[in-house]
Amino acid sequence: MPPQLPHPDPGVPDTRGPLWYIWWLVRCQPWRVLRGSLFGTAWMIGLSVRPYLVARAVDDGLRAHDTAALLRWVAAIVAAGIGLAWLGIMRHRTMTFVREDATARSAGVLVRHLSRVGAVLPRKLAAGEVATVGGADIGHTSAVLTVTGPGVGAVVAYAVVAVVLWSISPLLAVAVLLGVPAIAVLIGPLLRRLERAESVYRQRQGDLTTRAGDIVAGLRVLAGVGGRALFARRHAARSQDLRREGYRVGAVNSWIEALTSVIPGLFLAVVVWLSARMVVAGDITVGQLVAVYGYVATLIVPVWFLLEGGYQLIRGRVAARRIVALLTIAPDDAIAPDDAIAPDDAIAPDDAIAPDDTGGPGSRFAPDGPADLHDPASGLTVPAGALLGVASDDPAEAVALADRLGRYAVGDVTWGGVPLTRVAPDEVRARILVADHDSYLFGGTLREILRVRPGVGDPEIRAALRAASAEDVADALPDGLGTPIDTRARTLSGGQRQRVRLARALLAEPEVLILIDPTSAVDAHTEERIARRLRTARAERTTVVLATSPLLLGRVDAVAYLSGGRVVATGTHAELLRREPGYRALVSRDSDQADSDSSAEVGGARR
Repeated sequence: MPPQLPHPDPGVPDTRGPLWYIWWLVRCQPWRVLRGSLFGTAWMIGLSVRPYLVARAVDDGLRAHDTAALLRWVAAIVAAGIGLAWLGIMRHRTMTFVREDATARSAGVLVRHLSRVGAVLPRKLAAGEVATVGGADIGHTSAVLTVTGPGVGAVVAYAVVAVVLWSISPLLAVAVLLGVPAIAVLIGPLLRRLERAESVYRQRQGDLTTRAGDIVAGLRVLAGVGGRALFARRHAARSQDLRREGYRVGAVNSWIEALTSVIPGLFLAVVVWLSARMVVAGDITVGQLVAVYGYVATLIVPVWFLLEGGYQLIRGRVAARRIVALLTIAPDDAIAPDDAIAPDDAIAPDDAIAPDDTGGPGSRFAPDGPADLHDPASGLTVPAGALLGVASDDPAEAVALADRLGRYAVGDVTWGGVPLTRVAPDEVRARILVADHDSYLFGGTLREILRVRPGVGDPEIRAALRAASAEDVADALPDGLGTPIDTRARTLSGGQRQRVRLARALLAEPEVLILIDPTSAVDAHTEERIARRLRTARAERTTVVLATSPLLLGRVDAVAYLSGGRVVATGTHAELLRREPGYRALVSRDSDQADSDSSAEVGGARR
């Protein structure tokens, strides 16, 4: 039975601000929050019941020498203790459910949004920032909801104690009513300072996480060029900055913790001093003195919860602000209001738009079958069903072209004459696949990594591995297709990983397949086999190969030569070699590099 998600539909978050987002988390589970508040309030008020029972035991039992009354009040004290224990358990359990529900809901919302944003995310937010938001910030935001239980109870308990003390002595009640706000006035500036320090600390923590991730990802390259020591020093320097910022946060927090402990103690001493003088003056009894001490000592608990809640709210507000910032990143496929369909875009009655299909991108514009892709920015046209090579003198321009053709970047690309931005994103992703040579490989068995769609069995997987010249990869593994592969397939060589990625792309069987340097990490002999088999594997389906390898370009139907981001010549590989000096120099350089790599690999094998 498949595992059940905590929230198959986490809902639509309120991203107007951090506090609005926190309030949305509360509104998503109102009855549970209300139950937690009731348990918290009953527990807090219950704490003030025991001083009253102790006072009655002193006045009605000890002072009156009434053993029966004393036993009755002692029994009541024991019963109250058992009741408080049960209420405390239920309060803590309920607030744990509230916190975990909010954590799961935030995680679901973030994952859903990140999958929708797609390729836009790396251009707008660092990986370390995303990791920090998805890890610590979700927890800090959820912790704020814990305040809804004991926080509400603390306010109610504070009011109840004030009323009870008023019945004993208005002077003591006034001292309590003025004392707690005085604590808030003293600690308030520290909480604001803590918010500023926390914001800077969280930002630098995300930056350091990003840098650490970059170092780990490029560790082999750094080792090869002798840059490990340099990056280690830079990482150490950033770590020292983060540590100093952490000391700032810790210093402010330590003052808050100290005042949270000291001020209520001083407050308790003042109230006890006042009540002791009133006992001497005969204004209150000894039992009432004990009760006052118990009330005020009990009041320290809700005061502590209020101060702790303030700290949680400050930290949660900083964290929620970062979550909201991530959730407000818009994908490139979002259509602006001025992109709505103009009156001139009249459609025939048969193509009438459904009531819920006005404006925005919609699948009604998608071509019914294979169609040409055209990119006005470069002047490239990809004929339907063709195997097209694209050779660019600037690798960055080639990647930008692939992003536009796959709708990962804003552009004016048309598909069968239809603007690609008007096609539903889900349909674009299902029919057009951009396969990067360094795309991510998740952990799992080789079979699980390659099973990219329903119905794919071992025969299809082995056929794709052969097309990618990767049969040896599966054969060399201990359990073949059932061999576990770790995340990013670090146990495989660079060439093996690249061929597995190519096999995975072929197994997806998209209508349009765009390959970015699919053979950059393999030797010339393997590359030649891949080029030959790719034509067979993708027969009569649109395939674009962005590369400068003559072995690949020699097998395609036609080649488009890009210079300065524009198509300057098209033709077969042989034709362009004859009449385009720039193209000839570009692929000759790649050919020399391929020959060098192949010789090195053969020489290494011989050694």
